[in-house]
Amino acid sequence: MEPNKATIRSYQVGFGDCFLLTFHYPKAVNGSTERHVLIDCGSTAPPRTFKGKSFSLAPVAEHIKQTTGGKLHAVVATHRHKDHISGFATAANGKGAGDILRTLKPDLVLQPWTEDPKLPTDATKPKAGNRGSARFALGLQGMHQFSASLLGELKALEKTLSPAVIGQLSFLGEDNIANPSAVKNLMTMGKKNEYLHYGMKSGLEKLLPGVKVHVLGPPTIEQNDEIKTQTSKDPDEFWHMRGLTASAFGPGGTSPFAAKHKASGTLPPEVRWFVPRIQASRGAQLLELVRILDNQMNNTSLILLFEYGGKRLLFPGDAQLENWNHALKDAKEAKANMKLLAGTDLYKVGHHGSLNATPRTLWALFNKKKKGNRKAQLQTLLSTRPGKHGSTASRTEVPRKTLLNELETKSQLLNTDALKNGTECHVVEL
Repeated sequence: MEPNKATIRSYQVGFGDCFLLTFHYPKAVNGSTERHVLIDCGSTAPPRTFKGKSFSLAPVAEHIKQTTGGKLHAVVATHRHKDHISGFATAANGKGAGDILRTLKPDLVLQPWTEDPKLPTDATKPKAGNRGSARFALGLQGMHQFSASLLGELKALEKTLSPAVIGQLSFLGEDNIANPSAVKNLMTMGKKNEYLHYGMKSGLEKLLPGVKVHVLGPPTIEQNDEIKTQTSKDPDEFWHMRGLTASAFGPGGTSPFAAKHKASGTLPPEVRWFVPRIQASRGAQLLELVRILDNQMNNTSLILLFEYGGKRLLFPGDAQLENWNHALKDAKEAKANMKLLAGTDLYKVGHHGSLNATPRTLWALFNKKKKGNRKAQLQTLLSTRPGKHGSTASRTEVPRKTLLNELETKSQLLNTDALKNGTECHVVEL
């Protein structure tokens, strides 16, 4: 039996993602005519309309609980960035968003292969045939250590760097630090966990009768090592060593200099001019490194396409160009994938509308955009908050102006930033 309709809710979470998919059936299946799938729940900045002191996702979780009647059939955490999973964190008082979502007892939790706790943590002893993937996953752990170290260093640099640089470093650093509460909750809240890579079965087949789910990303390193190319010239080692550096020299770590080589007191006048220049250079270095880190984590995003009753819903998390290239160009099924994607009815805009998360190749494929006198049939969902990521001067602002213009003129765009204060979500029915 196929669903005869789907309802998609795009929640107002500021800079983050939270989507609830509800598939409706003409007759009850195992006692219910609905199936509910939550895709991400996280935020790193409140909506621009929020005027309170402390923004919480607990009301969003409560709305999801009421909407689903207290039951989630599946949870999808596309990747581990805070703006996608912070809502799964629990609270000491048991009233956090993660506590509420846990009570919905999902049958299945889906995450990318990089989150599999069974992956080897020792880079010298990976599983046979999976050496590259194991070392890549280990490198992601080093990224969290680097982010924590960066946030500690920011306190010493606040007086010497511009507010714009400090804001970017703080925002990206916070997004990339480890979130152990959310991670643990995702590991234990469902009856079953699946860690997916390109081409795998999703595990949703039995939970969503009549719905076919295509896993279009991320590839493993063995399938396509392009997803790691942004790390450095030596991609197997860069973030692994960066993690070691952060752990050794970060807060509470070992100083690289012996005590006898440390100087204290006031610097001579003739060298004081040089100090701000060194500190400014350090700020630029940190910003470049944390941007590399951010891109790398985005490229571990799940890309899922839901197909039912002739409709196709595309949810790519924050997947960027390197992740997309496998499905669109390098995979042996690339032509079939492109044909499949061409008929997309609803597209969740990647990475909050960033520069390289909606490849032009992908956008050009969508054949339901407005063209000539034909009205746009393609619906797009954008969950974002302007002014938090990138900069207009460097043409990296999120959402990117040129992309936003395309979305507004060639699709039926629903942007959470346009929601009035007090409105929980956009609602789409297909």
